[in-house]
Amino acid sequence: MGAPLIVLEDVSRIYRMGDVEVAALAGVSLRVDEGEHLAIMGSSGSGKSTLMNTLGCLDRPTAGRYLLEGREVSKLGKSELAEVRNRTIGFVFQSFNLLPRTSALENVELPMLYAGLGTKERRRRARAALERVGLADRMDHTPNQLSGGQQQRVAIARAIANGPRIILADEPTGNLDSRSTNEIMRLFRDLGDGGITLILVTHEPDVAAYGSRIIWMRDGKVARDTAHVPGAPVAAAPLEVAP
Repeated sequence: MGAPLIVLEDVSRIYRMGDVEVAALAGVSLRVDEGEHLAIMGSSGSGKSTLMNTLGCLDRPTAGRYLLEGREVSKLGKSELAEVRNRTIGFVFQSFNLLPRTSALENVELPMLYAGLGTKERRRRARAALERVGLADRMDHTPNQLSGGQQQRVAIARAIANGPRIILADEPTGNLDSRSTNEIMRLFRDLGDGGITLILVTHEPDVAAYGSRIIWMRDGKVARDTAHVPGAPVAAAPLEVAP
């Protein structure tokens, strides 16, 4: 087995609310290898969103170590973290986060603009990404001219345009109907088959069922971490935190 893509070692994240300390993560250790399709589940307040933010270098651990591609990113400065996010990680959100009066093509180009790519290369990559998600005929459409499922495809195209090794998706089907949900999850599956590591936060068992591994969070800890056969039903969340 090769070197892991992601390693968390006893990671905690504590927030202070007045005089009260809240442990959103309480000693999480985790290894993710390249090409895994991981679903993170848990009730509200379980720590799954904080875990996602930590993995995405949007939040720093209070304690413990986070290594990404063998590099301890928890000690990097803001500009270095921004570079890591732009180069290595693609983000997909429940609310799409598209600019409303900007075409699909221009929305996909945005991360590459921040990365300093020239106009011609940005345009080439954006077109290729939109073709990959099945929107070759919608490149000039603005978000309000697209369905919810199509908007999420634009968001996925934007996430993959820089060639990331990891896609982090936070409730990516939360605003979609069942048909669009299935289409988006099949697209994620195809991306995973292409070698991209997928990490999804979801509360929907049908969405988690696409994963090859499922982690349940409870009280800021990993309650269960199991391999899963994609497409098989997802069992109920555990009541006890694993020792």
